Amino acid sequence: MSVRHLEHFFSARSVAVIGASIRAGSVGATVLSNLVNAGFHGEVWPVNPKYQVLAGLPVYADVEALPAGPELAVVCTPAATVPGIVARLGKAGCRAVVVLSAGLDGTGADGRSLRQAMLDAARPFLLRILGPNCVGLLVPGIGLNASFAPVAALPGRLAFVAQSGALVTAVLDWARTRRIGFSSFVSLGDGSDVDFGDLLDYFAGDPNTDAILLYAESVRQARKFMSAARSAARAKPTVIVKAGRVAEAANAAFSHTGALAGSDLVYDAALRRAGMLRVDTTAELFDAVAILAQPHRPAGGRLAILTNGGGPGVMATDALVRGGGVLARLAPATIDGLSQVLPPTWSHGNPVDIIGDAPAERYRVALQAVLDDPEADAVLFIHAPTAIVPSADIARALLPLMRASRLPVLCCWLGGDSVAQARSLCLDAGMPVFDTPEEAVRGFQQMVDHGRNQRMLAQVPSSCAPFAPERDVARTLVAGLLARGVTAVGEADAKRILSAYGIDVVRTETAGGADEALAAARAIGYPVALKILSPDIPHKSDVGGVVLDLPDEAALGRALAEMAARVGAQRPQARLAGFTVQAMARRPLAHELIVGVATDPVFGPVVLFGQGGVAVEVTADQAVALPPLNRVLAADLVGRTRVARLLAGFRDRPRADLDALYDVLVRVGQMIVDLPELAELDINPLLLDAGGAIALDARMRLAPLAPGADPLARMAILPYPDWLEVQVDSALGPLTLRPVRPEDAPAHQAFFQSLSPEDIHFRMFGMMRELAPNQLARLTQIDYAREMALIATRGQGRGSETLGVARVIADPDNIEGEFAVVVRSDLKGRGLGRILMQGLIDYCRQRGLVRLRGAALGENARMHALARACGFGLQSGPDGTVEMTLELAPEPR
Repeated sequence: MSVRHLEHFFSARSVAVIGASIRAGSVGATVLSNLVNAGFHGEVWPVNPKYQVLAGLPVYADVEALPAGPELAVVCTPAATVPGIVARLGKAGCRAVVVLSAGLDGTGADGRSLRQAMLDAARPFLLRILGPNCVGLLVPGIGLNASFAPVAALPGRLAFVAQSGALVTAVLDWARTRRIGFSSFVSLGDGSDVDFGDLLDYFAGDPNTDAILLYAESVRQARKFMSAARSAARAKPTVIVKAGRVAEAANAAFSHTGALAGSDLVYDAALRRAGMLRVDTTAELFDAVAILAQPHRPAGGRLAILTNGGGPGVMATDALVRGGGVLARLAPATIDGLSQVLPPTWSHGNPVDIIGDAPAERYRVALQAVLDDPEADAVLFIHAPTAIVPSADIARALLPLMRASRLPVLCCWLGGDSVAQARSLCLDAGMPVFDTPEEAVRGFQQMVDHGRNQRMLAQVPSSCAPFAPERDVARTLVAGLLARGVTAVGEADAKRILSAYGIDVVRTETAGGADEALAAARAIGYPVALKILSPDIPHKSDVGGVVLDLPDEAALGRALAEMAARVGAQRPQARLAGFTVQAMARRPLAHELIVGVATDPVFGPVVLFGQGGVAVEVTADQAVALPPLNRVLAADLVGRTRVARLLAGFRDRPRADLDALYDVLVRVGQMIVDLPELAELDINPLLLDAGGAIALDARMRLAPLAPGADPLARMAILPYPDWLEVQVDSALGPLTLRPVRPEDAPAHQAFFQSLSPEDIHFRMFGMMRELAPNQLARLTQIDYAREMALIATRGQGRGSETLGVARVIADPDNIEGEFAVVVRSDLKGRGLGRILMQGLIDYCRQRGLVRLRGAALGENARMHALARACGFGLQSGPDGTVEMTLELAPEPR
């Protein structure tokens, strides 16, 4: 990921148009006209040997004739010319190029694709390329319209990035008619160099951008995208339209999981995990910006509705419930209070219908009562115009309450000209305004969805004892299977691997024939279940390959003969390896669930959960999540399914042991990390009841790793790097130096509270006594792909204490890291800071950082001494600080 030289796209002071033209309708003529007419603040240099003057500007014959290296170049020439032009621009000192040309998939004279030749030409100069095959770039704040779009963008504070060129021009036109402005408007095109990840990183730090909007058709580098998206979503609202909701036709899959984990389901899980908000249309994209700009967010999903008409209230309620929302149940005190001020015919519930003849004061009193209700998380105000009182008067009466509210308030002014002034007053006050109840409800649900995604992004899981799987046992089993050429792993071997991860399984024995099956049943004890064993029959029940509840040897003997005959008749070509015999699980109130693993071509392995059984494809009740997981993320995964409501208990069925289910999901996620050959897994059914979870059936598919391949390369989110854990000796005794984990949050809070006011001042450059939950989450739930926090700990499990922390955050180019180190105040002078600092330096060298930088207050003499001892150079910085720098490697070219 890289933001290097991206600033030249968005703050250029000179632009060269390569292929500028006078020919009507040509790209070169349109780009030049757009640049000139937009009032670009810098210099425009047309380049074309055919002309001397264009649009009143002198024209240069070629790149070498330019008065200087342009900060930005726009290439409008045929595809075959692009690599050579890029090379000449790089030599001239240009560092940013927009390539509008299409057709770079063709091959040049040297056999390389033109696209690859273009990238190779740019690489020696670190020249960044936007495109090819894009519409261009607009930065209204500096008058830059380096595009062939038919209309210009208005200035504003939204950054918009789109892959589709057709959508770029349509959205520009649509937004202009609605007076929506942009800080930047980017057509990504093929994204051969600059991609979504780069632009997310750039706009996350852009002071001119308040929100980031994306239109995506595909993502290529999943880890880069996820890392940048998570960082951007922490910084500012990030909203995306991902085209392609309809699942592609699934190929025949080895497992149920492989068939169920459709690409859109995975995209949805990835965007949720990144903390972004996904919407369906471009109109919703801009509605979401208005919604997310509100200073208050709903704490939950309970909506109170206030209206002067019963019909609109019913419409809003229908939309809310259909969309999975919750109608707030108003508190009795609120109902009583409203009854005292409203006519007897009011609705006496939510929606609060204050009747159509309401004067402005009735609106005000009713809104205040609803805003004060403790059961509401947000309020939707719906008004239909009447002749009783002007709508604008009602707006003026309610706006002071809306602005002062602790709850978000959404407005729906039904009608046209008669409510235009009221709508305008609310918009000018920054209130979200909608034309219909359904649109308003959708806006509310966007707020709820975004809040949930942000909580998932910044959640702090409760501390729990770490689980220690028998990794070596599982890895040995996998290696043995692959050595025998086995990639389709049957039930018995799959269950052995599950057992190594502490997942309870029904006792299962493999039998090569009838005599072995009878012996296995005697060892297990009746009743038993019998299943066919064949690498060619993934779904055994389809061919009558499963018989349950066999009470004795005679019944088993008959079942063995009948099953062999039945399967032989239905699948005569299938290889029959024998049978499996397993104990019957007597759990009549248990739910049948499915837990599995599938491998997405973009985001890699995912964990799937849903309602299980033989009809799993028909019920279509599944959700997926990107690993690694913890209990909080596992609970969110379960909560996205319909079966979750059944697991909560109903009638005579008690609440299922959800913690046991979460543990299974977390452990399956850990299997993905530990066993890089695991491509697919089905645990179906997984029985869950109040007594816990047990796997009845399981199967796996393995995919051997290529020699020398990175075992974590397929992971979209880098897991906890346990290979960095080391034991160190110190003056304080043996300590563990390791990366921070989300589960360290309680110990981290205790560590912070142990710091003296002086140490907090030195570390934070200010004073505070306790970390807020979002701050604590930010410090303990880190993105290991771009930052690291090494902690020194003493003790094990819940009794573990954090003694010190060394932290580094790398820039997106992996060039420079900003570090900080702090040691518990009562442990200073014991060598702990040196241990932490050296561990951090070793880690930074390992990941290839070029330098480490940090800043300390001038009076922080201990930090100055530690930095000098570790080889840092010190110099005075601004505002009395001391800047500390350590060069680790040569600067890359």
